[in-house]
Amino acid sequence: MSAIPNRTPLTHDDLSAMDRRALFHPFTALGDHERDGPPMIVRSGEGVRLTDADGKRYIDAMAGLWCVNIGYGREAMAEALADQARKLCYFHAFTSNASEAPIVLADRLIGMARESIPQADMSKVFFGNSGSDANDTQVKLVWYYNNARGKPQKKKIIARRRGYHGVTIMSAGMTGLPGLHAGFDLPLPFVKHVKAPHRLWEGCGLSDADFVSLLMDDLEALIAKEGADTIGAMIAEPIMGAGGVIVPPDGYYQALQEVLDRHDILLIADEVVCGFGRLGAMFGAEVLGMKPDLMTLAKGITSAYVPLSACLVSEKVWRTLVEAGATLGAFGHGYTYTAHPVAAAAALANLDIIEAESLVDQAAARGAHLHARLRAALGDHPLVGEIRGQSLIAGVEFVARRDPPEAFDPALKVAPRIVKAMLARGVISRALPSSDTIAFSPPFIVSEAEIDEMATAARDAADEVAGALKAEGVAFG
Repeated sequence: MSAIPNRTPLTHDDLSAMDRRALFHPFTALGDHERDGPPMIVRSGEGVRLTDADGKRYIDAMAGLWCVNIGYGREAMAEALADQARKLCYFHAFTSNASEAPIVLADRLIGMARESIPQADMSKVFFGNSGSDANDTQVKLVWYYNNARGKPQKKKIIARRRGYHGVTIMSAGMTGLPGLHAGFDLPLPFVKHVKAPHRLWEGCGLSDADFVSLLMDDLEALIAKEGADTIGAMIAEPIMGAGGVIVPPDGYYQALQEVLDRHDILLIADEVVCGFGRLGAMFGAEVLGMKPDLMTLAKGITSAYVPLSACLVSEKVWRTLVEAGATLGAFGHGYTYTAHPVAAAAALANLDIIEAESLVDQAAARGAHLHARLRAALGDHPLVGEIRGQSLIAGVEFVARRDPPEAFDPALKVAPRIVKAMLARGVISRALPSSDTIAFSPPFIVSEAEIDEMATAARDAADEVAGALKAEGVAFG
């Protein structure tokens, strides 16, 4: 077999021009990008550091997009990918075909789920490529399940405003962020949204018990309006990620479960961000006390070294799917890359690293340090309305006034300006959509000193933007 020919090295200017000419970027202002071109990351070091085309180094306080949990530059991951590609680069899983790595991974995931959340009684794993397609699969499973039970009318899906579940037609509709609906004719009419458990704007001043009651009243009102016999499932992130790092009040999921059980509505736990240790336990459902019928996994399953997602299916749902085969025939769903052996090998290597280095426990410890440092750096800042999160995920929301809370005019782009100022200081954060919130979700291997740098950069950036707002005559505080 002939070797791949060497390509002529491309300069930064070459690549920038090529990018503007050919590459369609997600979640990007298209006209601005076409004019200005991209910032370009060219190299990852070990741990939490990245280097751009100008040689500047950054701390990645977001682990990419909430996903590079074990950090960058892991040689064991590269070796696992190469070894599997040499052994068996690909074979499909259609019509009962199998290969070793996906089998071992599925068994391992079910064992982990049963240990972490035994109340969920997870039974089988269906593999996909992204959190978006996995959540699409979950909806199809809900529909198939209810058709098999002779309840074809139970098809509507309840989601929460500010929730994030992906960008396919179905998952973008379930996502409760207007920017993912604008121009796309979404959500489809069978997707319904309820209030987010966002205390700053929905439950300011309420006790946990009163806030839970308010949220359950909102859910019950929607169910009564739509009819419980038309609703198949509700989808929820244990802690909401892209919608603002929103932590529900104590007792929320216990109350939610009672409502869903009473109305025969399945619960889908979207663990794409929270799963595999981000909240200081293997799954967010354990931390928050959820009892899901279906679980969606992605991101941390491979620490984003290659794409992979998984739907975990409870025994209750699985048994109904099996019995449906007698009348519906072979299960008619799957992807070319379902149970891809290279992706499965990457996931197994990733889980080996997480377990061998006790990174779930480390995420909890580093998370405690992260929240302490953010509170010390920003708790008294005049722009800061709330600091929230749990373990190694945090959000800082900026407001024009704290009491009562008053939002900034979105046109001021307060959070994006703070993120830009942090970037100039060598820290990559992210301004979350539909809120003036910046997020922190670093790799689990982040050091306390690196967390200190992140918090200092955030404080200095907030001071810089507060000074600019004051000079512009914007009132705050």
